[in-house]
Amino acid sequence: MKNNQKTNSLIIPIIIGIIFGILIGGFLPNIAKSIQFIGTLFINSLSMLIIPLVMTSMIVAVTSMGDIRQLKRIGSKTIIYYLITTGISVLIGLIIVSIIQPGIVDNQDSRVLIRGGQVLDEVVYNIDENNIYIEKEQFRNKFDPGYKVILLDQNNIQGIIETPKASSQYSLNTLTVKEWTNEKGEVATPKNQGRGLQIDLGIAQTVKGKEKRSITDVLEEMFVGLLPPNVFQAMAENKVLPLIVFSLFFAGVLSTLGEVSEPVISLINGLNEAFMKMIHVVLLAAPVGVGTLIAGRLGEAGGFSGFAAEFVSLGKYAIAVILGLAIHGLIILPLILKFMGRRKPVVYIKNMLPALTTAFSTSSSSATLPLSMECAIFNNRISPRIVNFVLPLGATVNMDGTALYEAVAAVFIAQIYGVNLSIPELIIVFLTATLAAIGAAGIPQAGLVTLVIVLKAVNLPVEGISLILVIDWFLDRCRTTVNVWGDAVGAAVIESSEDKR
Repeated sequence: MKNNQKTNSLIIPIIIGIIFGILIGGFLPNIAKSIQFIGTLFINSLSMLIIPLVMTSMIVAVTSMGDIRQLKRIGSKTIIYYLITTGISVLIGLIIVSIIQPGIVDNQDSRVLIRGGQVLDEVVYNIDENNIYIEKEQFRNKFDPGYKVILLDQNNIQGIIETPKASSQYSLNTLTVKEWTNEKGEVATPKNQGRGLQIDLGIAQTVKGKEKRSITDVLEEMFVGLLPPNVFQAMAENKVLPLIVFSLFFAGVLSTLGEVSEPVISLINGLNEAFMKMIHVVLLAAPVGVGTLIAGRLGEAGGFSGFAAEFVSLGKYAIAVILGLAIHGLIILPLILKFMGRRKPVVYIKNMLPALTTAFSTSSSSATLPLSMECAIFNNRISPRIVNFVLPLGATVNMDGTALYEAVAAVFIAQIYGVNLSIPELIIVFLTATLAAIGAAGIPQAGLVTLVIVLKAVNLPVEGISLILVIDWFLDRCRTTVNVWGDAVGAAVIESSEDKR
């Protein structure tokens, strides 16, 4: 009861911390960036506890079952629940993006902006044989090097000029004409004045090297990685899933040893209690840690003005993702919680608020795991036997929000490039987004890497990921919150199904 009161008493301070973080990051971005290190310390303190807590909690969960055959039953229920809810979230995302159609616009300027370009009015260029001299102070590339500059006249493409070398900025440089045709492919008469724009066509650094991976590669990598050649290396690299497998194996063996294993089980129970106590201490810094994390990230975006500019350029896309996440997180999951978990959604989500706000600020379901377990056990009174198994597994393989985002992003990129996805192709997006989300690590922006697989499955350009990077830092926080919320609902559903037996 004391632990419950302590965790619940943090809700208001955390909300206050978030509000102050937003205000500082919005109005004083430079100050916000200077205090971001405090939030980093908070994340590090949570991350420090992930591996020891996952391993001890999984061992405690299995050894407390008594009959090892319960593990098979609970494990199968958990996996089935995760697959169903992930599939539902992807379906919601596909429906929302098909209705809103954020990548379809009705004029050239809007198409430029939505593709991450910048319309440059009053750009003057002089043509001299095959060279064009741009009389403009700077051409800025918002994303990766390797962009192209497209010259316009009367909203018609008059030429495409490729930069001679990778650079994030040009100042009064000579650009060589690569193409000089109109929209019909006919040779156009060069004009001596026009409007310019720039669009990034490079592959984002975040996903470079990943563009050759397929869904088969990811699943194969995941299954092979279940058995690490060195368990201590897996600990050092924070690879949670193989450590879960090792812990289950170890706990299963302990359960068969009888009296010989009792001292070991008692020691691990004591360690688990100690780690939970350490979480209580770390939580005292949660309001400040959460607030400074949000302030720092908003400060990096340039405050309210910078974030507003980012949001406007991809407003419809961001709205599609957020609306899909809201439907899944505030309607579908609460209904599942009410009718299958037999819990009151409002009370349950209130008790999970410290974990959900931390998930939003850290954008990492793994870093939030210690707090999620704390809230589920002490606030919502879920059996530790269930929580210690369901939540660590969910933080690794259950990514409802990530799967929804990947579906929306894939269709959005298709719309931008003018590709009409057929029903069979949408089914492929559904399947690959569901499976790729399972392979996504519980770290910030892991969904960007698995999005490559979804795009390749329907032959969409991987370069399209660069177009959504500018707003992804914010959407990553939203989808991580839904990921953590889905795990918490799963714990209640699995416990309820066990109580019915």
